[in-house]
Amino acid sequence: MRRGRLRIYLGAAPGVGKTYAMLGEGRRRADRGTDVVVGFVETHGRARTAEQLADLEVVPRRRLQHRGATFEEMDIDAVLARQPAVALIDELAHTNVPGSRHAKRWQDIDELLDAGIDVVSSVNIQHLESLNDTVERITGARQGETVPDAWVRTAEQIELIDQTPEALRRRMAHGNIYAADKIEAALGNYFRAGNLGALRELALLWLADRVDEALDEYREAHGIDRPWETRERVVVALTGAPGGDTLIRRAARMAARSRGDLLGVHVSRSDGLAASASPLLEEHRRLLTDLGGEYHEVVSADVASGLVDLARAENATQLVLGASRRSRVAEAWQGSVIGKVLRSSGPIDVHVISTAPAISPVVPLRVARNRTLIPRRRQLAGWLLAGVGLPGLTLALATLGSIGLPTVLLLYLALVVVVAAVGGLVSAVVAAVGASLLANWYFTEPTHTFTIGEAEHVVALLVFLGVGVVVSLLVRSTLRRAAEASRARVEAAALARSSATLVGSDDPLPRLVQQVHETFGLEGCAVVDGERVVASAGRLPRAGSRDGEQLPLGEGVHLVLVGSVAADDLDALQAFAAQLRAALEQERLRREAAATSQLSEANELRTALLRAVSHDLRTPLASIKAAVTSLLQRDVAWSGEATTEFLETIDQEADRLNRLVGNLLDMSRLEAGVLSVRTRPVGLEEVVAAALTSLPDRGRGVVVDVPDTLPAVVVDPALLERAVANLVANAAAHSPSGRGVRVEAREVGERVDLLVVDRGPGVAEEDRERVFAPFQRLGDTGGGGVGLGLAVARGFVEAVGGRLTLEETPGGGLTVVVTLPRQSTQPAAPAAAGAP
Repeated sequence: MRRGRLRIYLGAAPGVGKTYAMLGEGRRRADRGTDVVVGFVETHGRARTAEQLADLEVVPRRRLQHRGATFEEMDIDAVLARQPAVALIDELAHTNVPGSRHAKRWQDIDELLDAGIDVVSSVNIQHLESLNDTVERITGARQGETVPDAWVRTAEQIELIDQTPEALRRRMAHGNIYAADKIEAALGNYFRAGNLGALRELALLWLADRVDEALDEYREAHGIDRPWETRERVVVALTGAPGGDTLIRRAARMAARSRGDLLGVHVSRSDGLAASASPLLEEHRRLLTDLGGEYHEVVSADVASGLVDLARAENATQLVLGASRRSRVAEAWQGSVIGKVLRSSGPIDVHVISTAPAISPVVPLRVARNRTLIPRRRQLAGWLLAGVGLPGLTLALATLGSIGLPTVLLLYLALVVVVAAVGGLVSAVVAAVGASLLANWYFTEPTHTFTIGEAEHVVALLVFLGVGVVVSLLVRSTLRRAAEASRARVEAAALARSSATLVGSDDPLPRLVQQVHETFGLEGCAVVDGERVVASAGRLPRAGSRDGEQLPLGEGVHLVLVGSVAADDLDALQAFAAQLRAALEQERLRREAAATSQLSEANELRTALLRAVSHDLRTPLASIKAAVTSLLQRDVAWSGEATTEFLETIDQEADRLNRLVGNLLDMSRLEAGVLSVRTRPVGLEEVVAAALTSLPDRGRGVVVDVPDTLPAVVVDPALLERAVANLVANAAAHSPSGRGVRVEAREVGERVDLLVVDRGPGVAEEDRERVFAPFQRLGDTGGGGVGLGLAVARGFVEAVGGRLTLEETPGGGLTVVVTLPRQSTQPAAPAAAGAP
């Protein structure tokens, strides 16, 4: 039985129309004669979504009891028994009620797919496991229901349902997503424009990666190894040599001009652990990252092959190399990397950039797995030297004719040593044996026969052969020890890099996993907590697959490896595992510290609030209480004037108390982000007049210079009025007697500035930002208040699209400048015919 096909509608946030699109797809298929049923759809009370269900068959839901309540879940048995061609199932990240067959709805869908039923479903980007932490950092809300990315990526088709943040917020404001009592809170929290924009970008980037994967799978399935120029990708080769920074900047400019991607790759020339001895490589890697590039480190026996293979794997279109500064002799001996790349690059454009003369890099040799210590190129050179050198030397010695056997053997021994140094043990031993036979045939009496006439010559030939073999073994031993030392140095360098990452990064876990992937040459690796992928690099095993080795990192946490690790590398792998454990512990401690910091901030705010309440709110209450108590005294005959004074005190202190409580409530709304803003054009003179009228003394002594000829400002009048009232009250509290407050306005370009000027003590420049913090009262005059006036005023001004700054008043004092957007002077475009 074939496995069913999965199609997913992906959204950046609730309300973008995933369910509507899913039901529309079901109706289209049903109209074409396909057997379609609705396995589970939640309309959330949205009328247009409910209309889409009208003509579709709905499978009855299963009712489950849990903790005394009844819940409805998809009846998977009923869907299997119905055996439709297509099932529409909403909210695939949903967690089923305990007692269901599977814990998650995506597992129900997986069973339906195994039964050959096609499924159309929907999910929001915040429910993808790999993005769960990122979404929490953006929105402040953690999603408890998640689905593994690897399972979602198995879908045959993923379609993004997209809306701009402004359009989605309009839908929310019109009541098309949530009920009316939830709209204001939603718009002020999760559905902020910035949050929605970030979630939309996450969805687009995640889907772009899925498109790249699908393209790579198609090219691999069809045997296409030529890059497709769907997007410019520039790969720059990093060697850690001087002048590499010039190369990286040149490649970055090429990528920027073509709006393409920049990738940097360092190739280690051997099997085993990947590292570099060059101290400049780390600087080049940081520069690449700063310029927006992505760093890769690969292991390959041949640098040119490693570069071209990675360029093809990444579907690169351009490859940037630094010009070689090696001598022609060195290139003839070791080969030209640039020449090899040019011959094997195919359609990839290769750019060779001249850089500063390079110091010959130290390339460490490492113990190869199941391979000889000598590179194949040197082995061939050794065999060639033995094959050509022995006959040539023999011919030369035979021509001379007067050289004795000891000299002949010494010359042969010199040649054997050279062959051992170049080609290794096997070629040297064969050369030693060949040299002894040639010396016996041509230079030992009787000549041209293998018979040896003198015992001395037998000893000489045997000693020669023994010395040749011993020299070859010593050369091999020296190479092995050098390789082992190099391997130890490489392991230390790799672990040093991981330690630096652990210490120097706020979030080291992703980088450590990437280093494990690159260091051990794995196909992929991931840190998995239960079913949740915490961090990954490279290819991951399919969901539910047992492929790959697992290394425990903690309770329920494993390092999953895709690919094999050599036995020689297990100790280093355990060291990396210890670093990963430390990174996980560091992440746990960071979360606890963040939670503690939030509690500390909340406690500080609570303490400040209690301090303010204990003093500033008790003061007007005490005045009111004293006045009322005096009026209630029956044994005192108060005069009419005294009674009036008591009543005025009660009125004034009640107004003062009302302002204090109002500021507290306003600050709480600002902190919670639930402020409702309704902007419209309004005359600034009207707002200032209303603000002064709301003050207890109705603005007596305040000089106002706000011409009614100023252009209208686009603000929320109520919020701006509260802000101006707070600013004037604050200025009056700090102004000396006889020197009142001045309020004036002026037009400046495309804005209007409102100035509140006082002649008080002013605020030092270094303290001007502090006065906007809640519960700050610099230069307190004892006039009361909880230190929220300026904080609330700035919050309201910024909420209406303005800006509030402080300046020094010439001659002493403080000037508060409120910058507001003015109404556009351009006439509105005429409405199209038939427009509402």
